[in-house]
Amino acid sequence: LAQEAGYDGVEIMGSEGYLINQFIVRRTNKRTDEWGGSFENRIRFPLEIIRRTREAVGREFILIYRLSMLDLVDDGSTWDEVVRLAQEVEKAGADLINTGIGWHEARVPTIATMVPRGGFSWVTKRLMGKVNVPLVTVNRINMPDVAEQILADGHADMISMARPFLADPEWVLKARQGRTDEINTCIACNQACLDHTFKRKIASCLVNPRACHETLLNFPAAPQPKKIAVVGAGPGGLACAVHAAERGHEVHLFEAADRIGGQFNMAKRIPGKEEFRETLRYFQKQIELKGVHLHLNHRAEAEELVQNGFEEVVLATGVVPRRAGIPGEDHPKVLSYVDVLLHQKPVGKSVAIVGAGGIGFDVAEFLAHPNGHAPSLHVEEFMQEWGVDMALQHPGGVAEPHPEPPPREIFLLKRSKGKHGANLGKTTGWIHRLSLRRKGVKMLAQVRYLKIDDEGLHIEHEGQVKVLPVENVVICAGQEPRRDLFQPLKDAGLRVHLIGGAHEARELDAKRAIDQGARLAAKL
Repeated sequence: LAQEAGYDGVEIMGSEGYLINQFIVRRTNKRTDEWGGSFENRIRFPLEIIRRTREAVGREFILIYRLSMLDLVDDGSTWDEVVRLAQEVEKAGADLINTGIGWHEARVPTIATMVPRGGFSWVTKRLMGKVNVPLVTVNRINMPDVAEQILADGHADMISMARPFLADPEWVLKARQGRTDEINTCIACNQACLDHTFKRKIASCLVNPRACHETLLNFPAAPQPKKIAVVGAGPGGLACAVHAAERGHEVHLFEAADRIGGQFNMAKRIPGKEEFRETLRYFQKQIELKGVHLHLNHRAEAEELVQNGFEEVVLATGVVPRRAGIPGEDHPKVLSYVDVLLHQKPVGKSVAIVGAGGIGFDVAEFLAHPNGHAPSLHVEEFMQEWGVDMALQHPGGVAEPHPEPPPREIFLLKRSKGKHGANLGKTTGWIHRLSLRRKGVKMLAQVRYLKIDDEGLHIEHEGQVKVLPVENVVICAGQEPRRDLFQPLKDAGLRVHLIGGAHEARELDAKRAIDQGARLAAKL
């Protein structure tokens, strides 16, 4: 069917724990007939598929076989079996062999943002020279320089990418033309692509909401250019300003801080979220290219906006941290998440985090690493922390995890019942929970907060009154929208729009903010 439809080739999915992969390993193949038992019997299924596919499509049609080179589950393939299978796959008629890393059941992150860039290309390199067909490497390759370095280092013959083309469909063109600073980089958050897919929603992209909505979301030239003010240069405001300017409007972007980014300036400091810096780099370049008038260190006032003749005002002013309502909340040991992540105030050797939503998890992750040190920037350290056997001596490539000890004792508390992080990303929530558990973070649910004083945080938990003798308490109890400009502007007769946190303070939802900003810009 693919051949009849005009495709040049297909890839046979023999990895990630899907059916073909399940035939290959003893972990799942318990058959006692000619399709199970010995290694030769277990690889019969993929080889028959390749042979019969080749017979059906002829020699001029490309066949790629995606081979699980690192199962990352117990009782997976040994490295010798991986090599033997690759050689048999070549004989069976495959033109290229792509790299598969990890089963979906693996408890090792393989594509999420905390995985180092190109972090698994070393696996493909181990197979280089063992077969005569080109080898393709994958996973967390999101920028041209990363791909070029992998090829230069001899880790692979070719590079495979997918999510980066959702983030920027002109990725290849920009790379070819030397415009890499204009690439809208995939930050590997999974929030709008894989999370949507596994929820049976249309896949898209957090940093590019137009992905998979190309017939619905476009930015044609405005029939009548307007003078537009966008207040707040967080993700939503940036998206709105850039796309509105793209349509020909005169756009003025006001930001009270000395840099663009808003909440992303906190997110980028979380170990494993360094990629968020790339989004800000992209928007900074787009501001320049699209001619947005950027006003930093400028807190816009209602009177100023009225007097300067703006026809539309977009309030992307974000949120302010909400107080938790705990007696003693003004104690010197109490900090907000903004104090910790943005203002970099020191935190002691023991800390209680009040609130276990996405922000609470981010703060816990930040505080669980010494001085914000990030294994996501160091391949070997990441593999050690998550238990990947880089010597490939164990079947499946799994080893005992050895995370670096945390620099402090951490309590992550919440009022509600149920597991911590239940509302985190569908494909990444388990990573955050497991990471914190391995760091020894103590997670307590159904907590009643009594007071904060010199002794620490007084709580009631499981029917008992306790004191957590912590040096600091960090409040991550949600946010309130910042809308102080809205009513004065409405009263003055201006057309005012709310987006992002100013519209609804629900965690720090960059996906929603960028989507709202882009869709509003398309209508202005």
